[in-house]
Amino acid sequence: MADEENEQEAPEPRLFTLPEAERTRREIEPVLIEAIELRKKLAPLVEELGAISARIQWVGGSVIPYEKTARLRFEHDHLAESLKAALERIQSTGCLIKDLDTGLLDFPAIINNEQVYLCWRLGEERIRFWHRQNEGFAGRKPLNPGDAGPNSPVQ
Repeated sequence: MADEENEQEAPEPRLFTLPEAERTRREIEPVLIEAIELRKKLAPLVEELGAISARIQWVGGSVIPYEKTARLRFEHDHLAESLKAALERIQSTGCLIKDLDTGLLDFPAIINNEQVYLCWRLGEERIRFWHRQNEGFAGRKPLNPGDAGPNSPVQ
């Protein structure tokens, strides 16, 4: 019984209409840009801390600049926490981050009674593509003009 109580079903993904996805995209675009910038700032710190760690393993801790290392670790932890918060904020909307490097987001939706993703990449002025859940970015297709209308099959 305890195992059954611990097993929780994953919540159903939020399904977006095209207007909802567009509104969400506009709201989270600045957060996505912030997350990309944070990740860029974090990468060299990860590399430098990794190099320090390797040095410690090879020659011991006696030649390590402790103050510099502490500053790097503090900055790393601060940036990592900010990045985590930005990613959680994006994901809390129900959209999926597919590629943080390029700013690629998918919004679960229904087109013609099929669960699909509305697909958007940073730099595109609006959501204009969709793809089936098993296709990914390479399978993107343009949304039909009717998909955005009031009787839209995008639900």
